[in-house]
Amino acid sequence: MSQLDAAQFPVRTFGGPTALFEYGGLRFLTDPTFDGPGDYPSSGPTLTKTAPSAATPADLGRVDVVLLSHDEHADNLDTSGRALLADVPLTLTTPGGGERLGGRAKGLADWESVELERPGGGTVTVTGVPAIHGPGPREEVEPFAGQVVGFVLTGEGLPTVYVSGDNASLDAVREIAERFAPVDTAILFAGAPRFPMLFDGGLIVLDSAQAAEATRILGARHVVPVHHDSWAHFTEGRDELEAAFAAAGLTDRLDADWLQRA
Repeated sequence: MSQLDAAQFPVRTFGGPTALFEYGGLRFLTDPTFDGPGDYPSSGPTLTKTAPSAATPADLGRVDVVLLSHDEHADNLDTSGRALLADVPLTLTTPGGGERLGGRAKGLADWESVELERPGGGTVTVTGVPAIHGPGPREEVEPFAGQVVGFVLTGEGLPTVYVSGDNASLDAVREIAERFAPVDTAILFAGAPRFPMLFDGGLIVLDSAQAAEATRILGARHVVPVHHDSWAHFTEGRDELEAAFAAAGLTDRLDADWLQRA
């Protein structure tokens, strides 16, 4: 097996930002969203889900940790996702989200880490990393779009994994790369979501070209795109992602299973 193959592992995606993977013997779920299609009012624009999830919470099996980029929007945490949190031993999220969710939720500030015991001995370290949910400086974005967090997972003998969360900032990606690059697997939230009434229609998460550039910055060997389907405010999908990675000469970094799914 090549070094590249050894650093890869299966990531199951279910639509929107929701993905499941095993790492160090622990099973991690990102941003759980399993509610059906329809309109989801929020404090800002109404969010419209256009397709059902590819699974239900009952299909997942054991989940040890939820990595939640933020709790304030239904396209990252919906009603069924909130219910699921009650059965998960640990949810890692933003500092504000940790306070709002309470219970088994823990907020991580930028560069704050938590060590998790692995079933076979040893630990997995999860580090909260910067993410900005819109264009511009964090202090200008957060009052309108809220606080978000990304995650980096590391452990002895394990690949380095980056989960971007709802991040629109390549400057944040560069900060992360300075500490953790090269990254073995990057789960990149993309989709180029926009709202005309928010930030003058500016991007609130990476577009396809930026996802390819983030891959280059991180030196990511294996990329699983999520957050590019199932919601009406996502303006770019699979076709645009494939085209952007091809234009950047990075098609070989895209997850083979993701590429095969139509």
